[in-house]
Amino acid sequence: MTYDEIKVGQVYEKKVSTTSKDVETFAEITGDKNPLHLDDEFAKETIFGGRIVHGMLGLGKISAVLGMEFPGPGTIYMSQTSKFLAPIYLDEEVTIKITVKEKIEEKKRLILNTQILKENGKTAIDGEAMVKYDK
Repeated sequence: MTYDEIKVGQVYEKKVSTTSKDVETFAEITGDKNPLHLDDEFAKETIFGGRIVHGMLGLGKISAVLGMEFPGPGTIYMSQTSKFLAPIYLDEEVTIKITVKEKIEEKKRLILNTQILKENGKTAIDGEAMVKYDK
């Protein structure tokens, strides 16, 4: 896909889930070993009632979509704002939704709404990214 083929209002969606192994690997890499993410007994006693995915791991899945699928290889991530609105549980299928909000033609940049949506319709992560894409 080329920059010129991307249209304001265009939407890309992908269903993903996150395993316990994914969370454990992320915790090892980052050092974020909060028991909310790793310890079933601890997490059961929290407001979430069970282990949840790191919010930043959710954002990492958005990054993977931007870099590999939409817009795709060659995308340069320039900024990201995010609000964490609802938990994502282990093995829960969620939808990553990317919507083209604006094109900045002279710099070949895109402003994108970035969301992770739960099956019940709630938004787990809501944000906005700016990327450069000059293919």
